[in-house]
Amino acid sequence: MPGPSTTPDLRGALRGLDRRRFLTVSAAATALAFTTGLPRTGAFASPATSPSAITSDPFTLAVASGDPLPDSVLLWTRLAPLPLEPTGGMPPARFDVSWEVARDSTFKRVVRRGTAAAHTEFNHSVHAEVRGLDAATEYFYRFRVGQWISPVGRTRTAPPVGAAVSSFTFALASCQRYDQGYYTAYGHLANEDVDAVFHLGDYLYEYAVNASAGARAYSEPLPAHLNHETVTLDDYRARYGLYKSDPDQIAAHLAHPFIVTWDDHETENNYAADSPENSVPPEQFLVRRAAAYRAYWENQPLRLPQQPSGADLRLYRRLQWGRLAQFDILDTRQYRTNQANGDGWKLPSAESEAESMTLPGFEQERWLTDGWRRSHATWNVVPQQVTFARRDNPNGSGTRSMDSWDGYPASRRRVLEGWKASGQSNLMVLTGDVHVHYGLNIHDDFDDLSSPVLGTEVVTSSITSGGNGAERPANWAAYLERNPHMKFYNGLRGYTTVSLGADGAEIAYKNVAQVTTPGAPLTVGGRFFTEAGKPGLVEA
Repeated sequence: MPGPSTTPDLRGALRGLDRRRFLTVSAAATALAFTTGLPRTGAFASPATSPSAITSDPFTLAVASGDPLPDSVLLWTRLAPLPLEPTGGMPPARFDVSWEVARDSTFKRVVRRGTAAAHTEFNHSVHAEVRGLDAATEYFYRFRVGQWISPVGRTRTAPPVGAAVSSFTFALASCQRYDQGYYTAYGHLANEDVDAVFHLGDYLYEYAVNASAGARAYSEPLPAHLNHETVTLDDYRARYGLYKSDPDQIAAHLAHPFIVTWDDHETENNYAADSPENSVPPEQFLVRRAAAYRAYWENQPLRLPQQPSGADLRLYRRLQWGRLAQFDILDTRQYRTNQANGDGWKLPSAESEAESMTLPGFEQERWLTDGWRRSHATWNVVPQQVTFARRDNPNGSGTRSMDSWDGYPASRRRVLEGWKASGQSNLMVLTGDVHVHYGLNIHDDFDDLSSPVLGTEVVTSSITSGGNGAERPANWAAYLERNPHMKFYNGLRGYTTVSLGADGAEIAYKNVAQVTTPGAPLTVGGRFFTEAGKPGLVEA
């Protein structure tokens, strides 16, 4: 697809965006130096502190893996004897952490060993990029520091990029507000037979967590420093300690590699690039964003290219699963233009429909469509955050969400034109954010639903956010009536599994009846199929 139109108005808008970004980043630079320090000069070469200084189990947050490649996987842990404290309860020193990867869970057939440094500047997180592994292979891994040995995680590598692959099954998760329920869905997900989990955002929420953890009703009070909104690096670090200490979430990370992207709550609700939700100067917000991005990288199984630089972090990236699937993982927060019409559900306007509006940013739009042109995969899958297909408000007002792709229709049109120009056949968009399950057909023209279906959108519900929910919310019938391309809608919490094959894809929307009490059983709320070469959802 050609680049965006180069009309004078659009060129001026782009220059304005670039200039504003330069000025705000420059204004924030001094403050960032004091809020997000890097390892001091010589820290990498200085001797590590003796692990005898760690006097209680540092692996309270267990381990995780992510971003599998054919010969490599990223292994993560963070040393945190006291996970709810901003420092994790660790001394301010560097520690060497050993890791090993084996073919079996008893580690009788170890294939790789190594050591990685846990720096205090990175909150004693460890990101070990293990290379030289066999493709399409299951492995087990663990970490050790002194006398302490981590739990054992299971992961797998991707097939060779050009390999014929018969199937790939993955799960989708999103939106896990800690104080609105138990992570029962993660406990079930840990037992699923999936190759990977895509987390589509809102892994963390910035809102205060009271002493009883809200709906969880803790018997012992939580620390008072969790009971305010996250703003500083210490705030975000302590909040990750709380979220990642949940045993069901730990179990899911132990069982499967995660491929993650963020939405808004990892930083602040509905922010757009350097524009915060509230009225604070952009340079002040960028200091907060730098803290949020730093803590995100510290606590996720992300590779070194994703390590942030101040208030910037290159999160969008591309992964392959043989010739079966290409995954273009988007970031629809960091580069977007500010929401039109004051955000929220509003009537479309000249402002929201302007060509200068972009959700992923113009550079990322081109990266996505250029990747499609070069793709040799049967399926081109786009894990991202906010609803892509049109949604008309079920109340009949004609309003649409300005925070989703409906608030950026020109951006969506450019992406779909790029899809058509690529000559590809099987588009699937993966979405979180809205705390419900949707199944949507992506039409060439949403004003004309007799226009061709170009792809399918699979929207997964929340793990907990929004509380218990309902199978058929009050607006269920009206939503489906006003949006005929919406083929499924379910308001319970849970996750979704997708099985890709050469002939088609099977989608299963999975639910738990309640999240405010633990232990709910898992049910399947709906099953759908989309045939390769014939886009559109059909109930299975």
